Order: sequence, then C-alpha cells, then structure tokens
Amino acid sequence: MTTAEAIALVTTARTPDDLFGGDFPHRAYRRLARLLHPDLAPGAEAAEAFSRLARLWAARDGASASKGAPKGASERAKETVITTRRGTYRIGGVFRRGASAVLYESGPDTLLKLPRSHADNDLMRREAESLETIARDGDPLLLPYVPRVVESFRHRSGGIERQANVLSRVPDGFLSLEEVRRRRPVLDVRDAAWIWRRLLVVVGAAHRAGVAHGAVFGHHVLVHPLDHGLVLVDWSQSVPLGTPITALVARHRDDYPAGVLARRPATPATDIHLATRCVAALMGDRVPAPVRNFVRGSLLSPPNDAWRLLGELDDLLDDLYGPRKYRPLHL
Repeated sequence: MTTAEAIALVTTARTPDDLFGGDFPHRAYRRLARLLHPDLAPGAEAAEAFSRLARLWAARDGASASKGAPKGASERAKETVITTRRGTYRIGGVFRRGASAVLYESGPDTLLKLPRSHADNDLMRREAESLETIARDGDPLLLPYVPRVVESFRHRSGGIERQANVLSRVPDGFLSLEEVRRRRPVLDVRDAAWIWRRLLVVVGAAHRAGVAHGAVFGHHVLVHPLDHGLVLVDWSQSVPLGTPITALVARHRDDYPAGVLARRPATPATDIHLATRCVAALMGDRVPAPVRNFVRGSLLSPPNDAWRLLGELDDLLDDLYGPRKYRPLHL
C-alpha cells in the first residue's frame, strides 16, 4: 500500500469498522499510522488523514469499551514478561481470540499462542510439530506460506499448565478470506484464481513434508490483496498424512469431506477438497461454465496431488484468459 492509497482509504472511511473491522485491527492501524505519520509522509493531505486515523481509532476503542470489550490500553496494562531458556517475551494485549486458543502480542515480529483450556495442550503441540516438520522437510522457498515456530514451551499460570507456542507474525496488510468476503461478497474468477493457486502451493508443500493441515477454512487463510501473498495459519488441527483428523472445527462440520467425519486417514485430497470449497465460496455462482465444471470435479473427486491440480488449473486459466496479468484486489 502506498501513502496515496492510505490517504484515500482513511479519507473515505465512514466508520472505524471500515478501517479496523477485520481480524487484525491493531495491525491495520499500525500499518496506516506508519504510512501517514507526519515524519514520514509530509504534506497537508497526509497530516489530515493521520489526524482522522487517530480519531477513528479512538472511536473504535470507545465503542469497544461501551460494549464491555477490553480496551487496548487496559490490556497493555496487564503486560507480563515470560522468560524461557531461549528468549524473553513481553506479553501484551489480546491480538485475536479463537475457538480453542488466544493469540497475544509478544513482540514486533511474534505472537504468543495459548490454548483456552489445558485440555487442548495437544493441539498446540500438534501445531508446533507440524510447522517444525514443514520447516525441516519442506521446500525452503515455500516457507513464507506458513508461520514459523519461534519456540514452544509449557507455561504455568494460576496453577494451570498450558502449552505455549511463539509464532512468527504475519506481515501487515494481510486479511483473512472471511474479511475479504465481508468486503466483497463475490470475486472475479481471475482474483479468486491467484488465491486458489497459492492455496494449492501451500498445501502441496505441506503434503510433500508429510503433513495435512486438516482445516483449510476462510478464517485460516490470510491474503495480501495488493502483493498477492498468502499465509495458511492455525495448524493445530493438522496431522501426519495417513492418520485421521481428530480435532474438527464445529462450525465447519458440513464442509469436511465424508472421509474426515468417518475418521478415515487424512490424504492430500482432504486439504484439496477444503481449499476448493474455500475458493468456490469466493466466486459465487456467476462463473464461466468451464470453471464451474472444474470446481465441481475438484470437489467430487479431488486428486491426491495438489501440484497436479495446480497444473490443470493453470491450463484452464490460460485457455480462458490467456497469459496471466497482475490484478490488484481492490476491496
């Protein structure tokens, strides 16, 4: 994002949610503040946008407080320090709350992930093991598609011991596919295509390392609309290929292929099916017949090789649209 784009975004925002309504409000604010800060972006337009950004952020905090949500300042007041054999982490406010775990601010480049219940310690261990396996056995060129485990350790607080994961923070500017759908309910096939291609790359890389993600859903897929980056997060439901997926995301039960619900061993086709459903939801119903047929085939009989499907997808896109061209995803 450029300074001019940031000025336009802030100037046209009507409510705080227009700027900070996604999964990562603090990150959105920090990115815009850096682009518009008077020391870095001189000029009357940038200064006015910076002031408006501050007012909208303050209004968001006020709205959160009125709803009983913790304000950023009060969360920072609760900051604690955790020192391990490998590092020291200043644990600040809540970054994001999930169904089974909470992400906390822990540094400029990291987040601390703790399960809500110690009964889910195994999910944290599973995530750390899978990401370490991918880092060790996967293609180094594809590692930016997944978070990095900085450290995994046991943390005792209030008499309860929980498994903690310190994970690399996804760079600023990324949005979940749920947020993309909130802003633009239907995407052009060409915009959805690069997301699909990158999803196939990341699950294909994991499969080559022997890991199935097991929960490729919109809130776990983060994309950068302008840079076309993608990161697949939350590997706590992942399993080694050939073993059943035992931790299911309840609200997505109907999205899983029948084999998962029957506790059959996970295969590459499991992730490919889920990734296809993710992308199909972005495109809606008004798509060219060849694409619609390709999606249907990928759902009914997904291959066991993401790279093969990627090649077939590229052939289809070439036939329909010719050589690929960069298309910024404007939200």
